[in-house]
Amino acid sequence: MKKKPLLIIIIVIAFGFGFASNSILTKTIKEQTTMKKVTGIGGIFFKCKDPKKMKEWYKTHLGLNTNDYGATFEWREESDPAKKGSTSWSPFPETTKYLEPSTRDFMINYRVADLEALVEELKKEGVTIVDKIETYDYGKFVHIIDMEGNKIELWEPID
Repeated sequence: MKKKPLLIIIIVIAFGFGFASNSILTKTIKEQTTMKKVTGIGGIFFKCKDPKKMKEWYKTHLGLNTNDYGATFEWREESDPAKKGSTSWSPFPETTKYLEPSTRDFMINYRVADLEALVEELKKEGVTIVDKIETYDYGKFVHIIDMEGNKIELWEPID
């Protein structure tokens, strides 16, 4: 007789611990999945022999509206068409040091929603952060290195 109430108490306690730990884990997983990391492509930067000629070629043959830095593609957010965004296309001289420490000929700039929180998360995950967050009147920037040694630029724009 005494075993049955004790068994019920043990089951209730086990259920309570299971429910509590599941709630904590579910909340942690939800927080991780709801944090926006990359929201889009901010730019594509690449090395070439003659950036001026490269910009002219793309202007002539593909109709890019180029400027001193390359080209800018403007667009609107699907979820809120009142919000504008842009993506840059920029050729660099093949001697540029801007893409270092990567030895690759390109760098992708990703738009992010909360750069400071993302950098803290990336540090905890062991991702190499190349420099400190820099703030300009058009947004915040930082550079990281991916698993294959590619330099990645993260940008929290001020749209």
